Amino acid sequence: MRLSVRLDLFTRGNVSIEDIDVHQYVYSLWAHLLGMMNKETAKSKVMLLSDGEFEAEVLKSDVPVLVDFYADWCGPCHAITPTIEALSNEFEGKIKFVKVDVDANQGVASRYEVMSIPTVMLFENGKVEDSIVGAYPATVYKQHIERALTRRS
Repeated sequence: MRLSVRLDLFTRGNVSIEDIDVHQYVYSLWAHLLGMMNKETAKSKVMLLSDGEFEAEVLKSDVPVLVDFYADWCGPCHAITPTIEALSNEFEGKIKFVKVDVDANQGVASRYEVMSIPTVMLFENGKVEDSIVGAYPATVYKQHIERALTRRS
């Protein structure tokens, strides 16, 4: 089922009306109404990256990097945002946390074959060492992070 409505009220303009279905619309509306569309909060330690910043911030990082591939219209992506932000505070200085909007940064998403979102990848020494596709409880992400830190020791 396709909806014919003005989506620019609920999205960042990256989605055309032909490309959105009723589920995406509901997720976008839900996220907008809950105020979750803000990409960055003052307390967040999660950096937002573009294609151009990815190499310097992720591939050349001295510490492991958790990359959260997301989209504004993705409900499960919004669901894991508080978890990722909490983990960024817990592991501050040990792991770098970044987010990449797959709609706005298709080059990076394509290079790492991100086919479903949310996708969380852990990079170490410029290479993907771990990957999680889908929304999971905080304990799952924490286990993967701790495994990465164990490999570094």
